[in-house]
Amino acid sequence: MSVADTPRLTHARVLKIAFPIVLSNATVPILGLVDTAVVGQLGLPEPIGAVGIGAIVITGIYWIFGFLRMGTTGLTSQAHGAGDALEVAAMLSRAVMIGVAGGLALMALQLPVFRLAFWLSPASAEVETLAQGYMAIRIWSAPAAIAIFGLTGWLIALERTRAVLVLQVWMNGVNIALDLWFVLGLDWGVNGVAFATFLAEWSGLALGLWLCRDAFGGTAWKDWPRVFDRVRLIRMAKVNSDILLRSLMLQAMFMSFLFLGADFGDVPLAANQILLQFLELTAYALDGFAFAAEALVGQALGARARDRLRRGAMLTSVWGLGTCAVLSLAFLLLGPQIIDIMTTAPEVRETAKLFLIYMVLVPILALPAWMLDGIFIGATRTADMRNMAAVSLVVYVAAVLVLVPAYGNHGLWIAFLVSFVVRGLTLALRYPALEAEADRPAAA
Repeated sequence: MSVADTPRLTHARVLKIAFPIVLSNATVPILGLVDTAVVGQLGLPEPIGAVGIGAIVITGIYWIFGFLRMGTTGLTSQAHGAGDALEVAAMLSRAVMIGVAGGLALMALQLPVFRLAFWLSPASAEVETLAQGYMAIRIWSAPAAIAIFGLTGWLIALERTRAVLVLQVWMNGVNIALDLWFVLGLDWGVNGVAFATFLAEWSGLALGLWLCRDAFGGTAWKDWPRVFDRVRLIRMAKVNSDILLRSLMLQAMFMSFLFLGADFGDVPLAANQILLQFLELTAYALDGFAFAAEALVGQALGARARDRLRRGAMLTSVWGLGTCAVLSLAFLLLGPQIIDIMTTAPEVRETAKLFLIYMVLVPILALPAWMLDGIFIGATRTADMRNMAAVSLVVYVAAVLVLVPAYGNHGLWIAFLVSFVVRGLTLALRYPALEAEADRPAAA
């Protein structure tokens, strides 16, 4: 599609990109519930713990490669906006090959990686044995799982989010069906859950490649001099490394929040865990509009169309703001009832309701950070993202040191929200430079 053929940037176009992502995200918790439910039918606590720990470890390892999704979206959307169909096809090949290579590396390093995971998070001997068996099966689909990050990023860049929804529903549907068959039908236990995910991920890669089949109709995807072009590979490596460092810093803040919360006792810890589900719901809802911003801003930058870039950023952010306003109101009015559904422990209910105000505030306060992340990913201004994440981490640590001793769990929540505000403000200060880039000629 040439620049002249680009559809008008309208609210309908934003929703067309965002809505399938929101639906896709809605399917994610369902799989976790089914995984837990099927092993729960075995009547023993150890299989439940093994699947829980095993899934967390594997997901955490795969999360390291989340940069591949974001970096692929930014670079592909810019090539698409510039009308460079050859580079769009080459980006697909690069993304898939990097994903497969990353998966193969994990397979080779599985023993030390698993040992480190259990050293950091020890469990009973029986749970560890079951979890190791689970992970030993799951790791063999690492090339597929990580390559799917790249495929997903490529599809989002081209606004083909319905294909992303199809891919997610297929994988989760296959996984759930095989869960039921392997565990309840064949009595394979924890290994049955692992085999179900293994097959779902490899079938997902096959489907993902089929959904991208138009890119394989020509020869650009196998134009190896272009695919392995040194300059393009270095740029991709820089973008991905910046995103990885940014994500590691954000994860450090999140993990420290969990660990520091544990110091206040079991009840505040449980209350914090419940409230974090509100935060996760907000993130799932905003992902659709942040992903839309990635695609639209990247295309506009590739086309060197400053007005389109600004309009894409504004339209997606308006929908993000509306979504956050609805969520804040819902948390204010329905939050106590949601908490009552999530736990029956009276003291946990009371404590969670005491801190619910922070969940009412978080959608609005965190909106700029979430939306600007999408805008900066589309523009591949990843050095700014890395640097502003570092600033927010420093401010967060300072806020924790000052506020937590004085205000306890309230101080921890305030420090956490402050980190979102700082990241949003600092990225906003860098936004004019992002727009200015659209006025400069594209690099050769």
